[in-house]
Amino acid sequence: MNYASEVLRGNRLALARLLTQIENETPEGRAALAALYSHTGRAYRIGVTGAPGTGKSSLVNQLALHYRRAPGGGQRVAVVAVDPSSPFTGGAILGDRVRMRDLSGDQGVFIRSMASRGSLGGLAAATSGVVQALDAAGFEVILVETVGAGQAEVDIARLAHTTLVIEAPGLGDDIQAIKAGILEIADVLVINKADRPGVESTERALRSMLQLGHPTARVFQNHPRKPGHEVVEAPSAPPSTGEAPLWLPPILRTVATEGQGIAELAAAIEQHRQHLQASGELEQRELARLRAELELLLRETLVARWRARTPDERFAQALERIARRELSPWQAAEELAKEC
Repeated sequence: MNYASEVLRGNRLALARLLTQIENETPEGRAALAALYSHTGRAYRIGVTGAPGTGKSSLVNQLALHYRRAPGGGQRVAVVAVDPSSPFTGGAILGDRVRMRDLSGDQGVFIRSMASRGSLGGLAAATSGVVQALDAAGFEVILVETVGAGQAEVDIARLAHTTLVIEAPGLGDDIQAIKAGILEIADVLVINKADRPGVESTERALRSMLQLGHPTARVFQNHPRKPGHEVVEAPSAPPSTGEAPLWLPPILRTVATEGQGIAELAAAIEQHRQHLQASGELEQRELARLRAELELLLRETLVARWRARTPDERFAQALERIARRELSPWQAAEELAKEC
């Protein structure tokens, strides 16, 4: 099967099979991605991350419904849901689709669950390729839901144009909820399950964290403020320099199970998209993502080439010398690299 041509023709079965090829890193999958690459770059990628139990899947479901019901016939939406793999069996439940039954039967929606397969950072190693294939297939909005592992989930910031960090009241103390790391990647902060007690304290904690992150920032005097949205200048850049303002993440409340606050969240995402386009940051983010992806592929290619050229016995000997403390890992790496 010519996966690339079938995907461009709108064959959903071919697309599903291609995604499997990409996940399994087969030569057919890589060849199809190469053929499809010139057709990518049109979709808007939205990352959804946060701790387990915050309602990420329910929120993604409601966002997809919102985009599908938009005026003018709606937008084509793809959902990529990454589930954690068991460290013992390697399996994954892939149960996010259970929470997305409202989207079933809609030909304008494509949902793909994939296992992380031990990859850290909240995404699977093949997520970028899967997103590229969906982009080439003509989906206008791609929602990527991460594993939900916590503070280490920052890879999504490289892949997504807009990153939503989801919090929920009652999941722990406020300091735990706002630890640095995952909040730093947020373009929009969402307090889901906002009908629960403690939502005010959670919002106060998040707002305090944002203020600490921008200790000298002040709102432009001539910039119209919008609900839940502030644009601030960089502390080192006076207004007269004409430099683009920074984006201060808005804090929004939602109740995904009831569909509350979804329209406001979609509006905030659109505001961030316009900000990226106006400031030129959209192009900068894309270049940074491509750079990181190219460097990763180069590392993987060079390591694979080195392993193919180096006998297993040579590697085992170096490992034994390291274990006997005759050689440090850094010295062993230098010696082995010279043999390439």
